[in-house]
Amino acid sequence: MIIRARGRRIFLATVLMASTATPTLAYTAYVSNEKGDSITAIDTKTDKVIKTFPIGQRPRGVALSNDGTELYVCLGNDNTVRVVDTKSLKVKYDLPSGNDPEFLIVGPQDGLIYLSNENDNLVTVLDPKTHKVVATIPVGVEPEGMAMSPDGKYVVNTSETTNMAHVIDVATKKIIANVLVDQRPRVAQFTHSQSELWVSSEVGGTVSIIDPKTWKVTSKIEFAVPGLTAEEIQPVGIRFTAHDKIAYVALGPANRVAVIDVKTKKILKYLLVGQRVWQMAITPDNKQLWAVNGVSNDVTVVDIASQKPLVSIPVGQLPWGVVFSPK
Repeated sequence: MIIRARGRRIFLATVLMASTATPTLAYTAYVSNEKGDSITAIDTKTDKVIKTFPIGQRPRGVALSNDGTELYVCLGNDNTVRVVDTKSLKVKYDLPSGNDPEFLIVGPQDGLIYLSNENDNLVTVLDPKTHKVVATIPVGVEPEGMAMSPDGKYVVNTSETTNMAHVIDVATKKIIANVLVDQRPRVAQFTHSQSELWVSSEVGGTVSIIDPKTWKVTSKIEFAVPGLTAEEIQPVGIRFTAHDKIAYVALGPANRVAVIDVKTKKILKYLLVGQRVWQMAITPDNKQLWAVNGVSNDVTVVDIASQKPLVSIPVGQLPWGVVFSPK
């Protein structure tokens, strides 16, 4: 089943405060700046930059320890995961990551780090307590996206050139399924209910919906933005609201985020954000979506209640990912 929909344009001023915005709790956002070799820390209550600090060469994937005290940063050109204290914003130590780490996630129960090694076609598993590699898992060519199932039993890796989502059993550290999707898959994300796995295909221009019971593709979503060619619409980041009512899909050089009804798979609208929107994250209180815009070097904050962009915040050069911790 292919679902097609069109949405209306929403124009964003550099700073647009919506009167319908709901108050948000205070968090710190950490944005990795791939070409700036830095991390930008932002106070989500004031939308002000706290600090931009050097972190190492080519930072991309970012994640937090389960207790929120440590920030993990993939440094692709340093071949390491750098660990930052979230209170002091000081580097604590490095972890052995293997070659060219790109994307990482943290196990909800054991705190193990799972990361993709793009140049080695591996998923590496790290123990941040012992600072040792627990396992290496061969996957497809150019692995990138990493997803953890809500129950912590499965890890999913996407391989850009093999065009597959690889399902890894956490207990055995073995691949149990390989799911063929459209060209150049980037991001995988489970719904909170774990009833679906969504995988974005950047060149294919689709999102594949996978049933985690069978690991089969059940449907696909396509995108059509008025005035843009299909080549300009490149799905990357995926995020779900807390109760799986709404999905957001970043559309890369289309400079838009698609707002999708999860139940019907219908596209409700397209939000105009910054240039080349890439990764995204939702604040823990489920009130804001933060979209990272690589070419315009900023992040766009979207109010989830009103589905309106609120503000664009300048960060470092070529921002890549974002994650939140409590203040």
